[in-house]
Amino acid sequence: MKVQNITDIEKFFKVVDECKGKVELVTGEGDRLNLKSKLSQYVSMANIFSNGEIPELELVAHEKEDIDRLVSFMING
Repeated sequence: MKVQNITDIEKFFKVVDECKGKVELVTGEGDRLNLKSKLSQYVSMANIFSNGEIPELELVAHEKEDIDRLVSFMING
């Protein structure tokens, strides 16, 4: 799934941390980084950050309830 215009980074990572299964960030090269890992969170966001906003990410969530949680975050903030 593609997510766009994340402006509240802390809340985004809180939602990711609440997910039960794996949530992965797909890089432009096709690599997958486990966003449940704090180290991966910091490394991946340092490379993507631009003006405190993340314009677009491709995520893979493996559990249906995690997908619903992430979609709810994108809709409701």
